[in-house]
Amino acid sequence: MSAQRLLVTGGAGFIGDAIVRTALDRGWTVRVADSLRSDVHGGPPSLDPRAEFVRADVTNPSDVPALLEDVDVVCHQAAKVGLGVDFSDAPDYVASNDLGTAVLLAGMATAGTSRLVLASSMVVYGEGSYRGPAGPVRPAPRRAADLDAGRFDPIDEATGEPLEPVLIPEDAPLDPRNVYAITKLTQEHLATSWARSTGGRAIALRYHNVYGPGMPQNTPYAGVASLFRSALERGEAPRVFEDGRQRRDFVHVRDIASANLAAIEHTFGAEPGWFRAYNVGSGVVHTIGEMAEALSTHAGGPSPVVTGEYRLGDVRHITASSERLRTELGWEPAMSFDEGMREFATAPLRAAVRDR
Repeated sequence: MSAQRLLVTGGAGFIGDAIVRTALDRGWTVRVADSLRSDVHGGPPSLDPRAEFVRADVTNPSDVPALLEDVDVVCHQAAKVGLGVDFSDAPDYVASNDLGTAVLLAGMATAGTSRLVLASSMVVYGEGSYRGPAGPVRPAPRRAADLDAGRFDPIDEATGEPLEPVLIPEDAPLDPRNVYAITKLTQEHLATSWARSTGGRAIALRYHNVYGPGMPQNTPYAGVASLFRSALERGEAPRVFEDGRQRRDFVHVRDIASANLAAIEHTFGAEPGWFRAYNVGSGVVHTIGEMAEALSTHAGGPSPVVTGEYRLGDVRHITASSERLRTELGWEPAMSFDEGMREFATAPLRAAVRDR
């Protein structure tokens, strides 16, 4: 693979940087494209000097042709992430994620670049998978009245009892429940259409809760792991929403990077017009409260505070089945929850971002 050139969009970001370093270590020639948005990057990024860096915005059609010169595979990580502050964020999400992906794919079609790995997300599913007395159940979006009353778990309408959460496979129904989720699913649809119309090969990796060194801090768009870690950095207790029993799959950023490399290499053997989605998770379930406790313990900081607050766009439980990725691509996560949280509790974060 040493003769192949990889383009990583968003390659100066948290996940993109980990992918860049992993690819370089495996002998790839890597070009990094990043717009260095101020609401993502609080200061100059720490770029690997072995990579070529180009400051560029994939939403700008004039930036894309030069990025794709002599590129064999594109790993598309550039996106606005997180639930957002309120609906006024919607135009920026759609422009950053969907317009940016459309512009990039149009440029790839023109350049003849035929291999794509796309950063997708667990949020495309909405709620996770559940089982009731009669079998699989797909709960409706949670109601504000129930959440105000502290009724956080989806309920079986026939029995009134909480549904049993189970691991979600890739063929589960897709039901995005906030603007960010809608844009991630749209990115997948765009990649599918591109692959079919151009004969390209595309993989979408549906990341579950990613954490690790180099996460951004003090930004409303960061994941919950970053928010807890940022609070501890300030000497404050992590604030845990709902009752802290939300089930998640926390996966280390270096495992995400290795999954991307497995996907990149897999595109070379795929048939033209091929698209496939894969969950990327550790396969081990933990609650958000357990993560907060682990970080507080390893950081020697104050114990978490369970607030009962909620965000209406959040889902209650979602945990991954990554069996497809393990079986078809031979990928295995290397970092355990305890080992990862111990490292993350004291690992450096990125500089705090400022308002854009």
